[in-house]
Amino acid sequence: MKSQHSDRVKIPQGFWSGLRQLGIAAHDVARKAHLPLTVITEPVVTTDQYFAIWQAYSELIGDTGQGFIKLATAFETAQYPPSALATFHARDYREALNRMVRYKQLCPPESLSISEEGENCTIELEWLHSEQSGPPVLVGITLAYLLELGRRGTGQPLTARFVEFACPMGDVSALEAYFGCNVRIGSTCNRLTLHRSDLDRPFVSYNEELLEILTPVLDRTLDEQQRDRSITETVKWIIKLSLTGGIPDIQAVARELGMSDRTLQRRLTDENTSFKRLLTQARHEQAREYLADPTLDIKEVAFLIGYEDQNSFYRAFRRWEGVTPSNWRSVHEHLAR
Repeated sequence: MKSQHSDRVKIPQGFWSGLRQLGIAAHDVARKAHLPLTVITEPVVTTDQYFAIWQAYSELIGDTGQGFIKLATAFETAQYPPSALATFHARDYREALNRMVRYKQLCPPESLSISEEGENCTIELEWLHSEQSGPPVLVGITLAYLLELGRRGTGQPLTARFVEFACPMGDVSALEAYFGCNVRIGSTCNRLTLHRSDLDRPFVSYNEELLEILTPVLDRTLDEQQRDRSITETVKWIIKLSLTGGIPDIQAVARELGMSDRTLQRRLTDENTSFKRLLTQARHEQAREYLADPTLDIKEVAFLIGYEDQNSFYRAFRRWEGVTPSNWRSVHEHLAR
């Protein structure tokens, strides 16, 4: 069975900033991925939705290889999340990579394993808690970032020894120019092999004081991430993220959690709630959040929370709030001034 935390992926805000630098709007990615627009401001998604976001970016940018190279080089260091900052400010490249492997656990579904042998340092990418592999562009950006980390940290134009991809990656010549080595497509794994001697290179970005602050916080977060949260909270979270694809049923949510629908219903009963009640709460909460955004018209709000027609949404909202969606919006716009 999946743990309740295993399928939660947080997208750093810097991701959306990087897309803007490439001329791609976050709203376009969310819509193409068929996800609620709240992923932009509260970007915690399931593994499948995470993959959908990357696939949407890939389709909008065009060539897979060019897409992840552009994003890897455009992503500004100042936009790194704390887990990435803890690698960028490491003492040397070896320490940075080992920190990356450790703190990658904070951002599944990717998993990295690292080994040193002879002249090689090999880092292999695998997937956690998912039966499917991630989209090619996500594979590419993950391996490219590992090399980019070394280049930025050392201030040197480092190259890889060789790179292996399991899936087609678009323009191979562009990939070889970026990685500085031969790139093999159709391999049995996704793997970056570095020059082991480069791992001893010190980082010009080394910051001992910052690491003394970040390390205990990140380690504590890793511990907290492994604790169970209530099934009620988890189910409501999954429902909210699934509404744009239609109304999720208990069977679909149970599959997402890796349990039977009967087991899920029993656990919800133990917490004095039901799937139907959580579905209503999720739609109500999302409706209020979307209506607070003046850029969304009411018809779009209805669609985003799973209503096929505006009249059904109006009736439901009247039951929840006692007023129409437009009246509720007018009152709250006035209060916000």
